[in-house]
Order: sequence, then C-alpha cells, then structure tokens
Amino acid sequence: MSVGLIALLDDIAALAKVAAASLDDIAGQAAKAGAKAAGVVIDDAAVTPRYVTGFSAARELPIIGKIALGSLKNKLLILLPAALILSLVAPQAITPLLMIGGLYLCYEGVEKVYGLVLPHAAHAHESALETASLDAKSVEDEKVAGAIKTDFILSAEIMAITLAAVPSGGMFTQAVILAVVGLGITFLVYGGVALIVKADDLGLMLARVRAASAMGTFLRSIGKGLVTGMPYFLKVLGIVGTAAMIWVGGGIIVHGLESYGIGGLAHLIHDAGEATAHAIPALASVLSWIVEAAGAGIVGIVAGLIAIPVAGYIVSPIWRYLKSLLPRRRKEALADGKK
Repeated sequence: MSVGLIALLDDIAALAKVAAASLDDIAGQAAKAGAKAAGVVIDDAAVTPRYVTGFSAARELPIIGKIALGSLKNKLLILLPAALILSLVAPQAITPLLMIGGLYLCYEGVEKVYGLVLPHAAHAHESALETASLDAKSVEDEKVAGAIKTDFILSAEIMAITLAAVPSGGMFTQAVILAVVGLGITFLVYGGVALIVKADDLGLMLARVRAASAMGTFLRSIGKGLVTGMPYFLKVLGIVGTAAMIWVGGGIIVHGLESYGIGGLAHLIHDAGEATAHAIPALASVLSWIVEAAGAGIVGIVAGLIAIPVAGYIVSPIWRYLKSLLPRRRKEALADGKK
C-alpha cells in the first residue's frame, strides 16, 4: 500500500471522527434545547386532544394525522427558516412577534371560556367573525385549521426557546438542531395524543378478554376502567388545554414586556411564587409553579378579554373589507385584459 493511500485513509478517518463529534454535539444541544421547551410541549399535548372531541372514533386518528402534518410544515417549512433569517437580520423582531402569538393564544383560550359562560353572546361573536359552517366535513376542516393555527404559535415559542438555547455557531448547526427538536417534539406530542384518544378503544378490546384466569380478570378490569374513565379524562384534558393556552399566552406577554424593561408584572408574579414557596417549603417547587402559572393566567385572561372586542369590532371588519377588495381587483384585471 502506498504512503499516499495511507495518508488519504488517515485523513478520511480524521474527518469521520470530526463528523461523529459534531453529530454528538448536535444531539446533545438538541436534547438540552428540547428539555428547555418541555413546558410548551406539555401545553401543546394538553391543547390538542380537545380538537378531536365530538368526532367519531374513525375520524380521530386522521384528524390527529392532519394536525401533525400541519405542525411539521409549521416547524420545518415556515418557522425554521424564519427563525434563522430573523436571528441574522432582525433579532429584535422575534419578541414582538412572539407577543402577538401569545395574545392570539389568550384570545383563543378566553373565547372558549366565553362560549361556556355566555353561549349566546359567544355565538354572535363567532358569527360576526366568520359565517358558520354546517356540514361535518367543513366542521372538521375548521377544527384542523384552528388546531394548526394554535400549533403555529406554540411551535414558534418552542423554536424561539430552542434558538435561544443553542450557543452561537454556524447556521447549518443551528438549522440541524432546530430540525431535530422540531421533529422530535412533533412525534412526541402527536404520538402521545394519538395514544390518549385511542385508549378507550384499547379498553374496549381488553374488556372483551375472557376472564378464565386471574390475568384475564385483571385485564378486563383495566379495560372497563379505561372505557369508563377516558371520556372524563378527555374532558379534563380539554379544560387543561384551554387553561394552558391562556397561561402560556399570558406568560409570553409577561416575558415579552420584561424584555422591554417593563418587568413589574414578571417580578410581582415571581415574588408571589417565591413567597408561597417559602411559606410551605415541603411543596416549594410545586406551589411556586402553580402561583406563577396562575399569575400568567390572570394576565392571559385580561389580554383575552381585551382581544375579543378588538377582534370583533376592529380586526374582523378590516379583514372582511380587505377580502372584499380581492374580487373587485380580479374583475378589474379581467376587464383590463379584455381591453
């Protein structure tokens, strides 16, 4: 074997070691960034099941599949390149965009509560925003579209947290880490949601197991428990999902204001959490989290209550007016073309 070939093989081996080290580094950074985004991931998992509530069992997995596909498009095709571009050319724009997204989450969550407390007023508000759809397919499409819009905001928060957790490095490394975190979180969230919503089917299958042995009796008991309990669990999860939208949105707004030097709310919420933790040291971390989440939730409720009339009386009329201009411009373009 020639000396040149040996040198070439040594170079290839060295490059392979560098590549392996880079992959390990990327995997480690992605794991750390994903852990920091865990709070938003939990909120995402809590929010999603409510979008399949009320549909037949046969439509549950297809709906989740559509939402998961939309989530991947959000993360990989829109948010990933947008995050990289903004971090390069306009990093100062990331915070206000996240705050707008947080306000949207507050609006969506408070609107759901508004619908429960004042259903007639909420129906009038919905009718003012958009014409209600009547057929089942359009209802499903609206649910999926609403879920993907909500996912977009939560995904933007996840990608922003990930980007902030990634040390300054090359754009390729940042892009790979964002992609790994985006893919991993999407499969984790929607795989978990699929298991949750199909647990009642598993329960039905277990409930039909013959009770010829102690194991059979045990499996039947588990199956009956799943069949009985899952509808209540899904309702509770839907409530948690709505609450999560409000407190996550409120938290985004609070942290956004703090980044602009308006830290009074953030300090007040943090101090309340610390005071509660010191009062009951045995449950310090749990109580601190609960109090801080409640504080963010109160901010989210106020923001949502402000956003509802703004959406109904300002945003919606402007949006309808802009949409009405499109057919007019098309007609004018056609008329100009005929001339």
